[in-house]
Amino acid sequence: MANITSGMQGLANILDKISQRSGEAISWLTMLMVTITCLIVLLRYVFDQGWIWLQESVTWMHAMVFMIGAAFTMQREDHVRVDILYRGMTIKKQALVNLLGTIFLLFPTTLLILFSSLGYVHDSWNYREVSQEAGGLQALYILKGVIPLAATLLTLQGLSLALRSILVLMGITPRADTAAASEKVLP
Repeated sequence: MANITSGMQGLANILDKISQRSGEAISWLTMLMVTITCLIVLLRYVFDQGWIWLQESVTWMHAMVFMIGAAFTMQREDHVRVDILYRGMTIKKQALVNLLGTIFLLFPTTLLILFSSLGYVHDSWNYREVSQEAGGLQALYILKGVIPLAATLLTLQGLSLALRSILVLMGITPRADTAAASEKVLP
């Protein structure tokens, strides 16, 4: 039994690190978004210039931060939670809620997004879809390719949450190997 629980803990730690690393990497786009937004304002109001592709780049970066950062946010438990009842529960009841929510709400949703987006993304890549705006960005298919990636990252993080919840329900408190790393200040 110790090997199984150790394996579950190890897998959960690996999945947490995937979310951690992807969240840290994509978080740098927020600084770039702010910089480009300032540049757009400067160009428009000081130099009376504007480029659609530059404006679209901010929207695309925001979409990528939101989609790829969702698993990272879930891993850190920084997402919005209506916890009127949850916060007063015991650790084991919270683990049960997390496990059931993951199995019956998160997994069906992420798997639906993943499988329903594959054809959509395939077609976009196949046609090398571009922005519909004149002067817009030319590689819309790259942005659309992030949709199944985001669903996959959320599914993997959900698996980590489910494994940790099972361990708690078995009476084993999971090690918080990634807890210290998640406290790291991001840009």
